Amino acid sequence: MTQPTDENRLDEAASPYLRQHADNPVNWQEWGEEAFRKAREHDAPIFLSIGYSACHWCHVMAEESFDDPEVAEKLNDNFVPVKVDREERPDVDSLYMKVSQVVRGGGGWPLSVFLTPDREPFYVGTYFPKHPKQGQPGFLQLLDDVTENWAEDRDELEDRADQWLSAARGELEDLPEPVDLGADSPLGDAADDIASAADRANGGFGRGQKFPQSGRLHVLLRASHLGDEYAEVARETLDAMADGGLYDHVGGGFHRYCTDRDWTVPHFEKMLYDQAELARLYVDGHRALGDSRYVAVARETLDFVDRELGHPDGGFYATLDARSPPVDDPDGEREEGAFYVWTPDQIRDAVREYAEDAPSDASDDVLADAVCERYGVDDAGNFENGTTVLTVSASVGEVADGFDADRETVGAWLDAAETRLRAARADRPRPARDDKVLAGWNGLMARAYAEAGLALDDRFADRAADAVDFVREELWDGHRLARRTIDVRKTTESSSAARQNAARSEDGEVAGVGYAEDYAYLAAGALATYEATGDHRHLAFALDLADAVLDACYDDGSGALYETPEEIEDVDVRSQATGGGSTPSPVGVASETLLALDAFDPEAGYAEAATAMLQRYGGRIDTNPGRLPELALAADTNATGHREVTVAADRTPDDWRAAVGEAYLPDRLLTRRPPTDAGLAEWLADLEIEDAPPVWAVRSADDGPRAYVCRRACSPPLESAAEITEWLAEFSR
Repeated sequence: MTQPTDENRLDEAASPYLRQHADNPVNWQEWGEEAFRKAREHDAPIFLSIGYSACHWCHVMAEESFDDPEVAEKLNDNFVPVKVDREERPDVDSLYMKVSQVVRGGGGWPLSVFLTPDREPFYVGTYFPKHPKQGQPGFLQLLDDVTENWAEDRDELEDRADQWLSAARGELEDLPEPVDLGADSPLGDAADDIASAADRANGGFGRGQKFPQSGRLHVLLRASHLGDEYAEVARETLDAMADGGLYDHVGGGFHRYCTDRDWTVPHFEKMLYDQAELARLYVDGHRALGDSRYVAVARETLDFVDRELGHPDGGFYATLDARSPPVDDPDGEREEGAFYVWTPDQIRDAVREYAEDAPSDASDDVLADAVCERYGVDDAGNFENGTTVLTVSASVGEVADGFDADRETVGAWLDAAETRLRAARADRPRPARDDKVLAGWNGLMARAYAEAGLALDDRFADRAADAVDFVREELWDGHRLARRTIDVRKTTESSSAARQNAARSEDGEVAGVGYAEDYAYLAAGALATYEATGDHRHLAFALDLADAVLDACYDDGSGALYETPEEIEDVDVRSQATGGGSTPSPVGVASETLLALDAFDPEAGYAEAATAMLQRYGGRIDTNPGRLPELALAADTNATGHREVTVAADRTPDDWRAAVGEAYLPDRLLTRRPPTDAGLAEWLADLEIEDAPPVWAVRSADDGPRAYVCRRACSPPLESAAEITEWLAEFSR
């Protein structure tokens, strides 16, 4: 028979991940009706491979199987091969990942699924080696088996596919029973549950590989007034992540997760959403626990993002790959972690060869020995081939004792050595970057910069504003969000066809509908940017996004928030946007943000929608708060309300801003309004709000800045930072 597909069409794709596979001998197709039509016409099953650019095992399977002519021949002869970038199509990923979880008890990437021509799954797995290995079936033999079963046991496969899809549909679409929220906050119970799962010896949660769990730590920090244990668990994990291999001690920023219990060896990809959530977490860690070291981690992470993932026009790119060519072979085969690991000889060479980047009175040998002692670099190594992932193995004081020097001197040595290592590493072959700019992830990143702008440095607030402005300009049409834009200045020649087929901005290629997470995360980021800058343009955008998510993804009859708008037709299940994966729960973030925005437009129904969502999904807080910590945080806000700080002024005075921004106030809502009623009227017209909301009404300040602090009652007009601090304490929990 003729092949169902005649060529690899991923050179027409915009996604950097899909373009990575444009040269495979496999006749890859993009997810869409054209591929489905070919499957129906040839009565051929679909082989669906879902991954993302920074996925290590996706690259391994590509090299072992998808680059292999023998595998390609079997795929091309008997299947319609389809590639999906999970970051562009999270709805496709969530459906078939749920199938994998239901059938296999787990999942991962690459996600490998065999489908009927009607997109129903009948076989699912993750990574397959080309040949059988360590108990895993070989992909070559699997292709033969599926081909044979499709020909001889078609009815059985179709029955299985129907059962699996029905099971996944039930998991994703069935609405949980609503609960009565009551008057009490679930925060204490949620914190108890989360703390009980902590690994008190190593930090983090669980007894195996360690993932950052920012949402859980936010619950513990917020509950720290209820008991010292919660703060202790949070501190242990913050310290473990900052000391271990999860953190990049040379360049800043965090890797995806660690493969071991003690945070030593990571999977080296760097995801924008991890940088966003962890930078914000360390800002709050500093606010709540007073540890200045957390400031350094947050600053270094934000500086890394701006330097390595920053779009020149304001947004942020998605990921950095885990792999890069060997240090001594720029044209060699890419290796996991090559950019990040060191040997003692490499340390010594870098310290000697890049001495001009950080002059020091100490000798090169002393600097090299000090940094090796600090970060545990020795000949044995802790990674592959005698290389070392840097981890904090000795305190500065311990290093100082070993050199019979004072801490200040050794600190200066380490600063010089680390600067030289950064310069040396900048000349290494670099990991690939995925140049997608995703609306939701940029919202998370903007929120982190905004919080750092309030707590640490105004420049971070300016960077948040740049990101929000970029996304609004590129991805917002006034009514709906697009999912992503890709910088065509960074694309390869093979994407020229894609550039002709997509909507275009001047330098970017826009595609995809916005998902609930995009609206929720970006609204949260825009609101935080308004709080940090006082610029009501960002508040207006947050309000617009709130209206849009309620219109596109929310069912006011049931209180359900769906992952996608109704108009998506090429996925057979409409998943609810509860989340529970590596990014924050969309329904939790949406609920929390809507509760805050209700203060500005009480007639818009934001609080009613948030309450309905919390009632619909609140039972999951009781059953597993650690899985959806953002939902527990939103329910806490719903129960206790915000500490509102309203400033009537043309500009918030610096000491007032510090009094609010540097304090740990997880229930804060900081709002500035113009000092005059005429100025407020202009704002209300811009925001399309008819009457001044209570948070702004009757709060003019014609003769100098005034502040008001409220929580279900209000302070008198305040005129100093000390008064603001006093009333914030008065309205604490």
